[in-house]
Amino acid sequence: MTARGVLVFGIVDDGQLRPATAELIGAGKALADDGAGPLTVALLGAVTDAHGEAVDRAGVEEILLVSSPEPSFEAHVAEAALAALIESRRPSVVLAGHTVDSLGFAPALAARAGLGFATDVSGIGWGEDGASARRGAYAERLTAELDFPGRETVLLLLREGAFEPATAAGSAPVSRLDLDLAGAARTELVERRTPPAGDVDITTADFLLSIGRGVEDEEQVAKLEEIAAKIGATLSVSRPLVDAGWVPSDRQVGQSGRTVAPKVYLALGISGAVQHLAGISAAKTIIAVNSDPDAPIFAAAHYGAVADLFEVATELQQQLG
Repeated sequence: MTARGVLVFGIVDDGQLRPATAELIGAGKALADDGAGPLTVALLGAVTDAHGEAVDRAGVEEILLVSSPEPSFEAHVAEAALAALIESRRPSVVLAGHTVDSLGFAPALAARAGLGFATDVSGIGWGEDGASARRGAYAERLTAELDFPGRETVLLLLREGAFEPATAAGSAPVSRLDLDLAGAARTELVERRTPPAGDVDITTADFLLSIGRGVEDEEQVAKLEEIAAKIGATLSVSRPLVDAGWVPSDRQVGQSGRTVAPKVYLALGISGAVQHLAGISAAKTIIAVNSDPDAPIFAAAHYGAVADLFEVATELQQQLG
């Protein structure tokens, strides 16, 4: 398939560039390096020169700033903008975030324009047949390998935390692109409500101590959180502890929780259901401790120990606390 380039589509809402944009750029650079063509980044919203500088990363060849007629995100405006970009640029691959906002316009655009399309993508590639994608299937029990025969352009929504962000500075030219978006909006923002923030953001932690079903007593959670703090880790959990009401949902790792990419992920008493493993695929080092030698998490771990989680936690406290 002819390589015509990669387009990263980012959104600026309420003056803020989505944090995962750096991951989209990193994924786009990987595709470009594999032969998908030059990498372009387009930003839609109340864009400023500072936003352009924020996405100027090594490997990006062009940055386009597209002003929106709406003060905040509006799905129909985003759809019209991306449709115009695809029509004029004809990229082989378009990358956007797998977010509530993107789900408000990307599926409709893909259907109308006949694009190849996949959501919640955790892996991508480029080969002789064009773009390919990986995503969970059957409640993350399987990994589906997708290709898009006959599709000139493929639109992929990438899972946050699943791709390495681009960090090296670049020197791409920045230009403003005037698109006729007047009248595209069909909805009006009446009110914005922000849910109360949790006490921690596990997606930014470099070291996570994660606990699961092996913790059978709610009183042990506080003890393990104390140990985590003493060794410089942030406490996270698997779903059973959230379902039990012992830990708030903002600490949950997995398909129905948060996708994390710490430098170290220490899993104590976590069996390793596929839904949980989907949330830690980007972790640099996974260390598993479980009393069951057949626990599935050992297959994903870089290091493992068949041991009692409380004995290991106590020893860690003594050695590192």
